[in-house]
Amino acid sequence: MSDDIDAWLERNNAYLAAALAHLRELLRAAIGPAAVPSQTIGTTALTEPARVGDAGAVNWVNRNPFRRRSPANAVPQVLLLPSAESMDATGVVAAAERLAEASQGDPPPALLMLAERLGLSAFERDILLLCLAAELDPGIQESFAAVQGSQGRTNPSFALAMTLFDHAAWDALSPERPLRYWRLVDVNQPGATPLTGAALRIDERIANFAKGLNHLDSRVAALIEPMPAESATLAPSHLLRVAEIERLALAAVPGRIALVGPDRESKRRLAAAVAAALGLPCYRLSAEAIPTGAELDSFLRLWTRESLLLPFALHIDAHDLPSGAEQGLRRLVRRAGGPVFVDLRDGISGLEIDGRVDIAKPSAAEQRVEWGARIGEVSDKDALAARLSSHFDLNFADIAAVAREAGAGEESEPLGERLWRGSITRARPSLAQLAQRIEVKPSCRDIVLPDAEMALLDQIAGQVHGRAVVYDDWGFRACMNRGLGVSALFAGDSGTGKTMAAEALADRLGLDLYRIDLSAVVSKYIGETEKNLRDVFDAAEAGGAILFFDEADALFGKRSDVKDSHDRYANIEIDYLLQRMEAFAGLAILATNMKSALDPAFVRRLRFIVNFPYPGQPERRRIWEHAFPSKVPLRAVDFDRLAQLDLTGGNIHGVAINAAFMAAAAGTPVTMELLLDACRIELRKLDRPVNEADFRRIRAVPGERR
Repeated sequence: MSDDIDAWLERNNAYLAAALAHLRELLRAAIGPAAVPSQTIGTTALTEPARVGDAGAVNWVNRNPFRRRSPANAVPQVLLLPSAESMDATGVVAAAERLAEASQGDPPPALLMLAERLGLSAFERDILLLCLAAELDPGIQESFAAVQGSQGRTNPSFALAMTLFDHAAWDALSPERPLRYWRLVDVNQPGATPLTGAALRIDERIANFAKGLNHLDSRVAALIEPMPAESATLAPSHLLRVAEIERLALAAVPGRIALVGPDRESKRRLAAAVAAALGLPCYRLSAEAIPTGAELDSFLRLWTRESLLLPFALHIDAHDLPSGAEQGLRRLVRRAGGPVFVDLRDGISGLEIDGRVDIAKPSAAEQRVEWGARIGEVSDKDALAARLSSHFDLNFADIAAVAREAGAGEESEPLGERLWRGSITRARPSLAQLAQRIEVKPSCRDIVLPDAEMALLDQIAGQVHGRAVVYDDWGFRACMNRGLGVSALFAGDSGTGKTMAAEALADRLGLDLYRIDLSAVVSKYIGETEKNLRDVFDAAEAGGAILFFDEADALFGKRSDVKDSHDRYANIEIDYLLQRMEAFAGLAILATNMKSALDPAFVRRLRFIVNFPYPGQPERRRIWEHAFPSKVPLRAVDFDRLAQLDLTGGNIHGVAINAAFMAAAAGTPVTMELLLDACRIELRKLDRPVNEADFRRIRAVPGERR
């Protein structure tokens, strides 16, 4: 391959040398031999061929389905000559013969290849050669000035081209013709200068192409980035998608394919793998970087020109498409000059595509196999892989990153704990914008509930732990599309321990607990609330997080009769929640003190309903015992008598904290008198009567605890 490239570069250099020699003969014929320098081109670009490893060198013999090739029997293109009467027949004809000989070969020289790909006429190609000559041989500019009748006009112009070439055509000056449409030359037309006399300069990208250096235009390269192919890290189901997408791209050139789904990283890797299968490099363009206004048209022309000069595949990352960017995306895709893969979270109407492929994350079984391959040789590898794949929904890139980070962690910590913690943290950045992570404290283990309710919490934890066995080993996942998650409703009065129970479950399962921030999720704009909820559920599934909907009746309320558009869109939000809750594969907890306000459809989809009753006297005593940390000094505190006060767990904790502050201010331990004063404050806060007779019955007893 290296020899082929070197041979082509030598032929291309020989062609350029012959073309410039022919141009000199035309200039001599126009102004006389003495006015034209006789030296050859003095640039190393034409005498030292670029190597494969050189920056900018291109493999021109690359065989890919989008490379435009001339038929084998095509007649090589050569520069057209003026009539015999207007030139020195001996010198010009001899130069033309050498040029015709240098034009032979396949692939053809770069300038002829460029003319073919961009649709240049013979005259337009000759204009381009004039501008290229000024770059390659500065000495020839004196001859340009002599022909144009002014020493100051050393740049070529349309008038110079019309003087030298009898096959001149006025349409070459049109802004709709390839020469100006593709911005192959810059036209410097100051003031009242006529277009024919305007100074012309070849575009740097085009000049390098003619020399045999094919690289991305810097104006395009600034907006895109290369994407290396990583097909070895694709899931088996995704490898099947590679073949499907490749068939679609080949069946409808240029091949505009929409890749739709929630897993952005897998779609990127798929696009790069398909491009590699087509023999093309792949570049990524963020939808946020697509220019707007007048700059968009300029970018579209440059990008389409690049796709013709340097075939490549483009991956447009529109997964999180900015508001108002749809029109620019449609225009960009419509004018695609090569394979285009559009990364979408959902479809977009009006997008001109040749095919759509839905991309899901690797299945739980594929993730389990990948975990096993990444974990290495440990005694409990199979069990650990099953546990990780059942709790977390990660793509192969995330699995590889977690395994790599865990391998570099503290050796004293078990590998399973490092992998578990790394998997949890993968989704934290996505959830942090729409939900609040609750730091679970060890005190949550002291939750006090009746035996029946504690048994339900045990069942919830057991179902989360046992998902790998039931869903995967026993085959339930294969016959279920929905309902793979665990959803529970915690219903009870305020202060009865609903939030604390959620914290206790998170502590027991070793998972993050996120309280949904309604102010960040609910939006007045149509469709934004559903989008925010979708992002929350997707991130929670990936990181195995527990979603906690406090005051759930605000989101999961009953649907109402449609009287206006507000009712209709509110019902749509509830309908979306119904569907997404059922499809959620993790643990979701709804807490409310208004169970009757929930839509019945939600209640039907819940797997558990845990009622949090008002605590009785035995439960209140246990709550009082756990209300004070071990370091709090207590004096003469009787928990049995305190339990006689009709308070919830939340009220009891409030009383304990207030009494502790009162004791700290007084410089004494916490006493019954201080606790009773704090109880009076709590009851007044609740607008409940303070019965002093009840307080007189609660007398201080001897005893002290530290």
